[in-house]
Amino acid sequence: MRICGIKLTHDGGIAVVEDGRLVFCIEQEKLDNNPRYQHIERLETVVAVLAENGLAPRDIDRFVIDGWDGEIQSEFQVLSKGSPITLNGAPYVERDAENPLTACQGSGLMLDNGVFSYESYPHVLGHVASAYCTSSFAKAEEPAFCLVWDGCIFPRLYYVEPSGVRFVGCLFPMIGHAYAAAGQHFGPYRQELRTGWNLGIAGKLMAYIALGVVHEHIMNVFQELYDYHFAGDTDLAFGYRNNSHSEDALLTAVHDFFDASASRLIPETPEDILASFHAFVERLLVRGMTSTLRGYSVPETRNLCIAGGCGLNIKWNSALRASGLFDAVWVPPFPNDSGSAIGAACCALAADNGFVHLDWSVYSGPNVSHGKVPPGWQSAACSLKELASVLADNKPVVFLAGRAELGPRALGGRSILAAATSPEMKDHLNKIKVREHFRPVAPICLEDRAPDMFDPGTPDPYMLFDHRTRSEWKEKIPAVVHLDGTARLQTVSRTSEHPIAELLMEYEKLTGISLLCNTSANLNGRGFFPDAAAACEWGCVDHVWCDGLLLTKTGPSQFEG
Repeated sequence: MRICGIKLTHDGGIAVVEDGRLVFCIEQEKLDNNPRYQHIERLETVVAVLAENGLAPRDIDRFVIDGWDGEIQSEFQVLSKGSPITLNGAPYVERDAENPLTACQGSGLMLDNGVFSYESYPHVLGHVASAYCTSSFAKAEEPAFCLVWDGCIFPRLYYVEPSGVRFVGCLFPMIGHAYAAAGQHFGPYRQELRTGWNLGIAGKLMAYIALGVVHEHIMNVFQELYDYHFAGDTDLAFGYRNNSHSEDALLTAVHDFFDASASRLIPETPEDILASFHAFVERLLVRGMTSTLRGYSVPETRNLCIAGGCGLNIKWNSALRASGLFDAVWVPPFPNDSGSAIGAACCALAADNGFVHLDWSVYSGPNVSHGKVPPGWQSAACSLKELASVLADNKPVVFLAGRAELGPRALGGRSILAAATSPEMKDHLNKIKVREHFRPVAPICLEDRAPDMFDPGTPDPYMLFDHRTRSEWKEKIPAVVHLDGTARLQTVSRTSEHPIAELLMEYEKLTGISLLCNTSANLNGRGFFPDAAAACEWGCVDHVWCDGLLLTKTGPSQFEG
């Protein structure tokens, strides 16, 4: 059985699952230097992605489209050979809490001169399926809770077993986009005109709050206004909760909440306000989870999957893991909508066979190529041992290897790597990436050495939890230490077959240090570089390594540190 999952809206993607194995998942932002959060607007895109991977539409047994906005059903306007067509799909949230995995059947999917029928499942259930089916819990056939918190919904908790899924409840009445909206009212991303859903602010705020201090009196203001606007017995709060299916009404209510907060917090600095709001929401999350679980009859072993856009918040993930409420916590590398095409395909699997484990690899994105290298670059074969010497000489390298990683974070397949021993390196990387000075650069570290350098330093292959840099290492690896002493760590096993593992081991032999700086290889506001030529055209790093070939810019060096 070959299933093709399709995400048409933002973070558009196409995934193929064959007999329970993920064959590939191609996110649109990772093709042709496309913008972040790229939609699929033309159905020819689906045909082209299938063809690139040796398939035609007729080779697919089932097409599944991820659900989207709508209380009863969603509607997609797309183009087929230049002509507009309308496709209907499932809504954002399931309509039946007792039977969440209910499909909407559709027809009229026009692909390569053929017309195909398709299924569609609620968007939130795609998050549940992508998180649970990729977890070790599914592999062991163990049940798990699944928290889904997206921008336009309250945090929703589900209980998943191999045999099915049921909705447990909402933890509290605040949409996930409230975190990004806070940045539109306070701090460096403040905007007078606050329209639309800005998807790029939340991750930046997570870095910015390191400049601030959490104050209880600020949190008390947020608590009072949260009760009045969202959670209490006021007419305003009742109206807000009753409008939970209206995105515009929810977003307006959130901005009203922050307008009221701003009038009460005039003497406070924006960094303290945002740090305190982050802590306030973290407290809501842990308390809400505790309250919702209380009295819920579950097996002795408690597992948790986290999905939805808020699953990218490493500090909240760490708080839930440290709460003691769960024995194990899993966050996939694509908790946001970059995993929705996979989730759509997994929903179809679950509808037939239950929630079974998916055989998958994080390196299942588009393949890399050299492309046409522009003038002013020379190329030569380069082993990983030789590349380690370049890095040990304090020279950054764009590192492109095999298939791209899934999800929004560079995990050694589409990375800019550099030595972490120079304090100037973080500033240099932020400068060339056009990022603010307070943005962190992540460490990529051999897994067995991570506990020596970080607390807890536990395996974290997808960069989804918070770790504190141990004091004795802060001066040794200053480029990867965030302003608050933490690090967004990625760990790599020595037994990994990916080239990044061998490179880290060769670098360790040369320097005695088992980690490197790691930041994403991309143009500002765009997805990963699709090929070496794109990295050369960017030109901000003098060395580009692509599957055994080192391209070196001729002329003055970009960085001397």
